[in-house]
Amino acid sequence: MLTLIAGTLLAGWFSLNSGSVPVAVWDAFQHPQTVNAQVLWELRVPRTATAFITGALLGIAGALMQVLLRNPLADPYILGVSGGASVGALLAILAGAGTLVLQSSAFAGALFSTLLVFSLAHGRGNWNTTRLLLTGVVLAAGWGALISLLLATSPGTRIQGMLFWLMGDLSYASYVLPGFIVLLTGLLLSLMTARHLNVLALGALQAGALGVPVERLRWQIYVLASLLTAAAVVQAGSIGFIGLIVPHMLRLTGMHDYRFLLPASVLAGGSLLIIADTLARSMFTDINLPVGVITAAIGVPVFIFLLYRGSRM
Repeated sequence: MLTLIAGTLLAGWFSLNSGSVPVAVWDAFQHPQTVNAQVLWELRVPRTATAFITGALLGIAGALMQVLLRNPLADPYILGVSGGASVGALLAILAGAGTLVLQSSAFAGALFSTLLVFSLAHGRGNWNTTRLLLTGVVLAAGWGALISLLLATSPGTRIQGMLFWLMGDLSYASYVLPGFIVLLTGLLLSLMTARHLNVLALGALQAGALGVPVERLRWQIYVLASLLTAAAVVQAGSIGFIGLIVPHMLRLTGMHDYRFLLPASVLAGGSLLIIADTLARSMFTDINLPVGVITAAIGVPVFIFLLYRGSRM
């Protein structure tokens, strides 16, 4: 855990100092009225903090989704939350709305998708993980078709902004405090159920035999993971692989206790997205890449390596 904390601080320091526009952090502290200081406090600090918060939210949501579905390949977007958020955000971009309206529309779309999946999966009786997964996958496909329709019928002046948001974009980072409050609340709520999560990971029958309220716990996990995913998507768009590889990577190192896995997912997810965003800002001097491109470039080989290593253990 101390290693993860040190890595997070190092990634943050590297992010503040790096980019297409060089910034001297110590000089910005000493001369707060300079352009150097304005770039640091108005651009770099909010963006780095948002990157950490978003990665941390996806890390926790990924860990929760994987124990809920009992599948290490599950990620926060598997149940269609990001699809609903994307439709809401794209409609706001088409309308020329500002950042606050865009984020509100994205959250409303994510919340609607969450309620829709849960309602359809529940049906007239008790719901199970298989029905929930199938419902989420089908709804995600429907959202994907609607997103394609919006892109195909949108004016050319809006396409670039829409594509950047869909690939993950931290350039809208401005309000850090709400995201931090959501992250802290989500971590505390998830830690309160950590002991039950450890038992649920063994199987629903074993958990029920040991006195764990399985149905209520599943409902709590689903709602919490969906809201955390929605908060992440609202801040930075759809960023893949963070919620998938971070919990998986931590488990392969021997960390299976959710009392430690959840806070470790916060630090590892936040650090990974900070590094990815720093690379996205620094690789080219004339353009900023969508951070989702970098997370995919990092996530694919890392996940293949983890699977190969896990198959040999």
